[in-house]
Amino acid sequence: MSANQYLTEVSNLIARIERTQLDKIKQAASLFADRIREDRLLHILGAGHSSLVAGEMFARAGGLAPVNGMIDECVTLSMGARKSSRIEKLEGFAEVIWENHYINQEDLMLVVSNSGRNGLPIDIALKAKEEGLYLLAITSLDHSKNCASKHSSGKKLYEIADLVFDNCVPYGDGLLEYGDLITGPGSTLAGVVIVNSLLTETIKILQDQNITLPVYQSQNMDGVNNQDLFKKYDKRIKYL
Repeated sequence: MSANQYLTEVSNLIARIERTQLDKIKQAASLFADRIREDRLLHILGAGHSSLVAGEMFARAGGLAPVNGMIDECVTLSMGARKSSRIEKLEGFAEVIWENHYINQEDLMLVVSNSGRNGLPIDIALKAKEEGLYLLAITSLDHSKNCASKHSSGKKLYEIADLVFDNCVPYGDGLLEYGDLITGPGSTLAGVVIVNSLLTETIKILQDQNITLPVYQSQNMDGVNNQDLFKKYDKRIKYL
């Protein structure tokens, strides 16, 4: 086992995503482009390491501005890894997070959870459906179908979402094995590949339709100013 093997497995993972998920990415991009034309938002939530995927899509250079990262500090690693892990398993806490954001039933919701089994992401998914939002999900079908739900409904994320992206990562969230140990994490990388593919396909659709592209540019390039986009969305996006 070596770094070379990990890089090979990463390349294989991306190829699997392209082969099996591209049609879904294009379908979701069409939905997202529709929402942007209608001045609606995409909300994205993940807990623990899945919050890194949400962060990748939120307020970054090259990213779309109408994305609300529901990156509550209680479910990120910055407030403690064990703490965020325990909160992710709680039912009821999702309502607190939901109430702190401006969410309309015409918006899109994207929930990221590798296992798709824990209380918080399932609560958010159920709430989104209850409120009438179209629900996207990124999860590992291999992992999720081989574990039991920890939610009182008995449901897993892939059973709730309208459109499911399989991150194509094996059970245990690793691409390599060292004896009995699983390593070479894959879910964060896979999630980032999926959301950036969704991003770029959405931008292509909007460009083809001559829609002004609400895309942030790197503020580390001379002459760049994103203030107009910040002002447009800062009343509706909590963490701007």
